[in-house]
Amino acid sequence: MSALATPVRQSDAFDELAIDDARQLRNAFGSFATGVAIVTALSAGERIGATVSSFNSVSLAPPLVSFSIARNAKAFQAWESAPTFGVSILSTAQADLSTRFARSLGDKWTGVSLLPASRIDAPLVDGALMWFECEAYGRHDGGDHLILIGRVLAARRNCSANPAPLVFFGGAYRHLAPPRGSEFLTQDAMWLHGW
Repeated sequence: MSALATPVRQSDAFDELAIDDARQLRNAFGSFATGVAIVTALSAGERIGATVSSFNSVSLAPPLVSFSIARNAKAFQAWESAPTFGVSILSTAQADLSTRFARSLGDKWTGVSLLPASRIDAPLVDGALMWFECEAYGRHDGGDHLILIGRVLAARRNCSANPAPLVFFGGAYRHLAPPRGSEFLTQDAMWLHGW
């Protein structure tokens, strides 16, 4: 029997979502677990920063990453023209920072420990799991968001940080359970997942 002829079992229960309902669509997108990062840059000498769950690897050669910024963000125009940006991948210990940088109003920077970048003129968030320093490579229309693509100029891993990443799923921060022996991927199998 070919794969196309294999009978497909109907789910016992499902909800058909109204994709024209922004809240329902947002909740549906929230069923995809993501990591959490704070992106930072300088614009006219002022620091800008935002929490994103849209950070993603794009390419190994050249080394490219991406994230999205909402067009209604207070600093949207600054992000449109930022020549470089930093990405700080957050650990579970940094949920409060994530929440702070997700807000559009108020002082995000007071009391935040920062690190200088080595290759770009932008702050990095101290205590993160990993830092990427990027130069702007491309900007693309993403509907109500702008998709920013950056070429990675430098990457540093924090060897002293809590190695557990901050995860966002279903509208809430989550924690990963430690993998059991059978859940570890072999080196060869890792290349099958997204690359």
